[in-house]
Amino acid sequence: MQERHKDRALYFKEQGETTLKYVVPYVNSVKTIDSNSRVLEVGCGEGGNLSPFLDMGCEVVGVDISVTQIEKAKEYLEEAKYEKWQVIAKDIYKVSPEEIGKFDLIFLRDVIEHIPNQEQFFKIIKQFLSDDGVIFFGFPPWRMPFGGHQQICQNKFLSVFPFYHILPYGLFKGMLKLLGEDEQTIESLVEIKDTGISISRFRRLVRKEKFKVLKETYYLVNPNYETKFGLKGRVLPKLLRVPHLCDFYTTAIYCVIKK
Repeated sequence: MQERHKDRALYFKEQGETTLKYVVPYVNSVKTIDSNSRVLEVGCGEGGNLSPFLDMGCEVVGVDISVTQIEKAKEYLEEAKYEKWQVIAKDIYKVSPEEIGKFDLIFLRDVIEHIPNQEQFFKIIKQFLSDDGVIFFGFPPWRMPFGGHQQICQNKFLSVFPFYHILPYGLFKGMLKLLGEDEQTIESLVEIKDTGISISRFRRLVRKEKFKVLKETYYLVNPNYETKFGLKGRVLPKLLRVPHLCDFYTTAIYCVIKK
């Protein structure tokens, strides 16, 4: 496990930096977000991704299923003396539009690959979107080298070894147990294996619910890696966008859609 995953205050800061540098301009290239905008983050965690939008004067709402992370979000956002924010510890499937309203921007960064029943998610998320609102997704395709989020492993070898998350369930769990991972970590990694999403599956769900793609970018080097590893984000050359095969070397997808 990397130190940044243990130091949650540092993680909060890093999230905000990456969102400000990459997500905000990406969204603004197709939809202007300003102080009059309402912004919803699904899977907000400790709220770091919300901070750039709060700095812009937006009204923001964050939803996360983890009570612990939402409590941390309240602590960090109050400490920063931000205004116009609300964070809710609740399953997004149990939140209603009457509770939080509609939004000009809904965004999920490194979240859709954790959400169960993604077909249902793409159906229900529309109810939170304003008529001209957009949804931003940023996620690692399931089959990319670290699409299984194995960086959370305690074992140093397992945390840096690529691709083994695509092994059959029995071999995958056996490898984790053999090298000393605890049951909680194994359960988390198996859940990610259950919900991991490929590029083709994501595109299928977008088409099925009749969303329009406004912008889509495949990254050979995930923009997140600049903060994590000092590696500048690099777009995947179009020549390498081979269906299915590119899942193995595309480390991130950015996509903006609308109704």
